[in-house]
Formats: sequence, C-alpha cells, structure tokens
Amino acid sequence: MNDDKEIRFLKAFLPIGFFFCLLIYGLFVHPVIMGGSMLPLEIIILLALSFSILYLFKHGYNWNTIEKHIVKKVGEAIPIVLILFAIGVLIGSWIISGTIPMLIYYGISMINPSWIYIFSFLICIIFSLLTGTSWGSAGTIGVVMMGISQVYGADLAISAGAIVGGSFFGDKLSPLSDTTNIASLATDVKLFDHIHSMLFTTGPAAVIAGIIYIFLSPSINATTGVEELSSIKTTLIELEQLFNFNIILLLPLLVVIYGSVTKRPIFITLLSSAWVAMILALIFQSFSLEEVFTGFKSGFNVSMSDIELSKDSKVLNILNRGGLYNLIEGIVVSLLVFAFIGTLDVLNAIEVSIRKLMSMISKPYQLVVACLSATWVTNLTTSNQYATSFIIGTAFKDKFDKMRVDRKVLSRSIEDAGTMMENLAPWTPSGIFMSLTLGVGALEYAPYQFMSLCNIVIAYVFAFTGIAIFKSRKSTDEEESRNHT
Repeated sequence: MNDDKEIRFLKAFLPIGFFFCLLIYGLFVHPVIMGGSMLPLEIIILLALSFSILYLFKHGYNWNTIEKHIVKKVGEAIPIVLILFAIGVLIGSWIISGTIPMLIYYGISMINPSWIYIFSFLICIIFSLLTGTSWGSAGTIGVVMMGISQVYGADLAISAGAIVGGSFFGDKLSPLSDTTNIASLATDVKLFDHIHSMLFTTGPAAVIAGIIYIFLSPSINATTGVEELSSIKTTLIELEQLFNFNIILLLPLLVVIYGSVTKRPIFITLLSSAWVAMILALIFQSFSLEEVFTGFKSGFNVSMSDIELSKDSKVLNILNRGGLYNLIEGIVVSLLVFAFIGTLDVLNAIEVSIRKLMSMISKPYQLVVACLSATWVTNLTTSNQYATSFIIGTAFKDKFDKMRVDRKVLSRSIEDAGTMMENLAPWTPSGIFMSLTLGVGALEYAPYQFMSLCNIVIAYVFAFTGIAIFKSRKSTDEEESRNHT
C-alpha cells in the first residue's frame, strides 16, 4: 500500500489480466477441461470491454474521456477493416473470373498429393517473399492451396498451418514487408542488418517446419482410394464445365505482385486486382453483370451457372465463398478488440506494465527473454504489430544499449514474438483474417503452424544460451575509446 509505483502497476494491469483470464477460460478451460463448447470470442471481448469501462468509472474517469480514447483507437482499425472488405471482394472476384478455379485445376493436375503440405508451405514462402505480404499471400495463393487440399482430402488444419507459416516467413524476411520495415525503423536498425539477424531464428525454424510437413504429407496418398480418385477426376471435369481457362486469367495475380513490389497501398492493390478480375469475368466467363456484382457482394455460388453438378460435388465446397460480407465476423471482432484497447489507453496500461518489467532486468539473457515476453503480451493485447514495434522498441532501446546487446537482437525479437505469433491468436487481426480466409479456426491450425511454434522456441533457447545474442559494437567501441583516454 505504501509503494505508489506498485499500486499504479496493479491498477493498470488489472483490465489486461481480466481479459486474459476470460480468454483462457472461454477458449481453453470451458471447451477442453469442462467439456463444453468454445465460448463466442465476440462476447468474451465485449465482456472484457464492459469490465474495463466499469473499472475506469470506479477510478473516477468520465464517459467523455473513455469514449474519446475508444473512438481514437477504433479509428486505427479502419485500415484493417478496409483490407478485410477488399480480401472478401478479391476472393469472390477471383473465383467468378476463373482465376482461382484455373489455379486449382492445374494445381490438382500437377501437384503430387503426397507432398501437398510441403508444397503449400514452400509456395507460400516464395509468394510472400516476392510480395512481402502474409495477408495477400494467404488470400490468393493460400486459398488456391486450400482448394487443392480439399479435393485431395488432406487435413485442412495442417494445410492451413503450412499456408500461414509459409506466408509469414516472407512477411518477416522480405524487404518489401511492412512489419519488417516498421521493426527496423522502431529500433533504429538498418533494414538488412535486421533481416540478417532474423535469419538466425527464422531460418532453422523454416527448415524444421519443412521437414515436419514432408513427414506428414505421404499420409494423404496412403488414404486416397479408387473412390477418391474418381471424385478428383469428377472435380476436374466440373471445373472445366463451369469456367473457360486461359493464361490471361493470371492477370489479377500479377496485379497483386506488381502492387506489392512497387509498395502500393495493399487496399488499393487488392481492390484493383478485384476490378481487373471482374472485367475478365465479363469477357471470358458466361456470367451476367448482375451475377458478377452478386459475386462481389455475397460471394460466388455455383448455382449461378446452368451446369448441373454431381450430388456430392467438391466444387461446391471449394468455390462457394468470398464477397464483401465474407469477413464480417472478423470485422466485428476487430472493432471490439480495438475498442477494448482504447480503454487500456486511458490508464496507459501497457506502458506502465512494461516499465515494471524493465525494473526487474539485470542480465543480458533476462533482457532478451523480457523483450520476447513483453512483445507477445503487448501484441496479443494491442492486436497491432505496428504499435507493438514502437512500444517495445522505444521501451527497450536504451536498455539494450546499456547492456551492450546489439539492437538487431531487439528488432529480431520484436518479430519473433510479434509478427510470427500474432496469427496464432483468434482475436488478433491476423488470426481473424487467416481463419476466415482459409476456413479453419486459428486454434485449429495453430498446433500445425510449425513455422511460428519452432521460431518462438528457438528465440527463447537462443536467449537463454546466448546463441546469436550479438554484442553491440557501438557500445564496445565507446568503452575502448574511454579506456584509451
């Protein structure tokens, strides 16, 4: 009671602690231990938001102050909402234009089902490295690989895990990636020094994940019988009947690659690709303008075609998706999360909690461990990797300098525990996006997202053992200069 700093810390941390307790109970204790179903994430967040508002009232804050912070923070979610809308439209337009069906068709014809998981992983790595975007990779080539996985009867949770892992590999290591550049800027580290440092943790994690996917893949071929092979052949025939394929249908994909390489805003890039796809649909496919617009709004549906499909057609499951409202659930969750974060800003809760953590650090390994831990907690609380990068970067920079640990370890740790971990949580924008885009919940694919799981384990192991914990040359040079004088 006499320690004023301790009181401020407890006061600031309580809403955060309550939020995580609700998540643990609703997403783990209730479904796993008590045998019930997983509680709705929207209601969990709404309950945390309500508690936080009442808690602020108790401590003397008025509604105008609370509302001001909520509105400000929800405003920061608008770019995410726009991207979610754009991805829904993109998927619907790519399907009705024939782009996704064509890629699925040739993917089924060319990819050996025995290696579907490792193919999904590697293709998404290549695409995300070229474009620097995990969301763009999963929302385009990732959707194609999920369609192929469905046709072959692969485990969709494993496929989704491979796709997400491959997509975030490039998002982390590509010089075109926004999170990579933000982490570099937030810590005042040169971009390619930052990327070089990340290779020490991300490289081994990718190799381990790839080996696991290689071992998991052959199980698919072993379970593919005559009936399944017949179903695959039927799927190919039905895709040919529904759409006219030609190489020009790759144009929407090239628009995404061009927009990413030239660093155009992702919303503009995705929407431009969708409009190009719409034009191609009107030129090459047999759908009317009304049906194309319906595909934009509500997603594609095979009932738009006059072709009669088989009763158990897999095409129905692959193609009936997309549209402006396809990711509406994710948009609602995103807005609620950012509203909750706005209430935390009233107390400056996250910064106060980090300052408390900093006071307990005395050794380099503790510093890196604390940085990793503070990053994933901050990211999971703020649901914003950009904010996390600057919060952690600003809080830890001086401490890294004082303890003579190179800042590229700091920038790497921000991505190891932030960029790579965010997609595993179902309430963060990345977790929401991946779940709704790929059709597999974050908690379902998380156990098979070996890229991120291995990456975070390696990051902590390196922190405790001192491997790749580079010494700061600047601090060492300054010390030697003082000794000479």
